[in-house]
Amino acid sequence: MTRHCPTRRTIGSVVLALTTVLAATSASATAVAADPLPGVTPRAETPVLHDDDAGGNADADDPAIWRDTADPARSLVIATAKEGGLRAYDLDARPVQSVAAPPADSPDDAPGRFNNVDLVRGLKLSSGSADLAVTSDRGHDRLRFYRIDRDRSGGPLTDVTDPAAPPVFSADQAEINEQHTAYGLATWQDKASGRSYALVSRRERTSVALLELLPAPGGKVTYRKLRTLDLPSSFRLPNGTSWSPCNEPGELPQVEGMVVDAANGTVYAGQEDVGIWRMRADLTGRPELVDKVREYGVPGVYDEETEECTPGADPGYGGKRITADVEGLTLVNEADGDGYLLASSQGDDTFAAYDRELSDHNEYEGGFRVTPAGGALDGSEECDGAAALNEPLGPKYPHGLLVVQDGHDAPGDGDRPATNFKFVDLGKVMKTLDD
Repeated sequence: MTRHCPTRRTIGSVVLALTTVLAATSASATAVAADPLPGVTPRAETPVLHDDDAGGNADADDPAIWRDTADPARSLVIATAKEGGLRAYDLDARPVQSVAAPPADSPDDAPGRFNNVDLVRGLKLSSGSADLAVTSDRGHDRLRFYRIDRDRSGGPLTDVTDPAAPPVFSADQAEINEQHTAYGLATWQDKASGRSYALVSRRERTSVALLELLPAPGGKVTYRKLRTLDLPSSFRLPNGTSWSPCNEPGELPQVEGMVVDAANGTVYAGQEDVGIWRMRADLTGRPELVDKVREYGVPGVYDEETEECTPGADPGYGGKRITADVEGLTLVNEADGDGYLLASSQGDDTFAAYDRELSDHNEYEGGFRVTPAGGALDGSEECDGAAALNEPLGPKYPHGLLVVQDGHDAPGDGDRPATNFKFVDLGKVMKTLDD
């Protein structure tokens, strides 16, 4: 996910977000102090990743939870590490497998970089039905597919990407190297047709593409693009002026975090500096902005020399629940059709929960923080990606699991960038939101 933390968002965006938060009214500050969000503590964390040469340029980003239906206690968390590739962890947060990202096609080309990951259940391949981990390879502007076999010798993940799979957005290698490439990702399956799809956003652009996932010869997987939707990059404010988020010249407000509610064919998409959009997963119809970041409408001027944005006065048109960037989105489904949309509010290290039901207009239901459990097990800061599964996962997580990325693992290792993933008992989260 790289315009949000030191590896994902520009310095200017950071300064704008921080300055805006600090410039909030005293009344708002008093309200927050009087009603702080509750904390939930993690039960486990994955080993730290370091985004430097010594660490293989591995940077934790986005998780997905694969449930082993035969033995839920042997379920897996599959997560991206950007240039560090893909990781698989057991429910004790121990590494099970590390998959390298594909190398650069030539010394002048970008290397593979896995940004987001999601899952597809039971895709019919020429070699039989398979569960897949699907990841967006930002470096090559492609989707990559990994068959999941929990008992396979050498690890559960096997690359089944069709070598002929085309770029998602780019026309040629030169355009790929500009890195306006595949970024955010969400998969879904249409129950009526049985077809599987992926929604893919474009880095530093507002585009979201709909791809149909297809079997290819030899048990491989490919895709074809069906349509593309462009979200707005400029917004009309109530005072009659037009506003765009402050970014480096040439950058548009991108989308990363996305999740599909397959029960009603709805996708929620986080436009990082704008807010959360709700739209049809087939990308037809009119998108609706469900909630806005607090910084919505705040003007900013980008300084080429300092590479920073200088914010102007806050006109007061922003939301009250999420602070830019809005990042990881995930759904908590309940048996009665209720549940929550959870959103990472990266700018203030919190998570916001919205009612899943469309009839309730995705009403805000509360929020929480992932706080330290004590000792070396810290909480989550500047969270990029998140995944929730409200199903029993053996004795460790009988009420389900929430996995969140931690953008600043503590105690850390000097000045080295340190990230990982925290495992949280979803039952704790549900109890917190229900209280």
